[in-house]
Amino acid sequence: MASTKSNLNPLTTILEQKRRKKMATELEDVKINVKIKLSALWATLMFLYIYADLLGNMEPGHIEGVISGEVAGLQITPAFLLGSTILMAIPSLMVFLSLTVPPKANRWANIIVAIVYFGVLVVALFIGELSTAYTFSSIVEAVLIALIVWYAWKWPKQEG
Repeated sequence: MASTKSNLNPLTTILEQKRRKKMATELEDVKINVKIKLSALWATLMFLYIYADLLGNMEPGHIEGVISGEVAGLQITPAFLLGSTILMAIPSLMVFLSLTVPPKANRWANIIVAIVYFGVLVVALFIGELSTAYTFSSIVEAVLIALIVWYAWKWPKQEG
């Protein structure tokens, strides 16, 4: 009686060994929920906002302007400070809201808020002087905003 091993094709054995080795070395790729992607994009956008403002404080003459009560040609007033706070509170809240609001409202909130913030970004480019660092941050922010709109627009439909 012939052994079972002698019936195996050597090529099949080699291919099976390669398949097993490949399976052992492949990294798992988990599908990420769109809500988590949107929340992460808003968080990343907030980091860039904060970092760009922080670096802006290092621009020559900026601190002196703040001390004198003026930033980029705008007077620092209680209304200016409140407006700035609201302007940063909304994307901060979007980090949380992207995870908790029901899908339909979530989708539209992300699209609308991101488009509004793209407009804010464009307006900000015309206020004060643009440094290379601020211009770079603005480009990355625009890409992140575009990704927010894209992921919200392409929100996966529920099957069934």
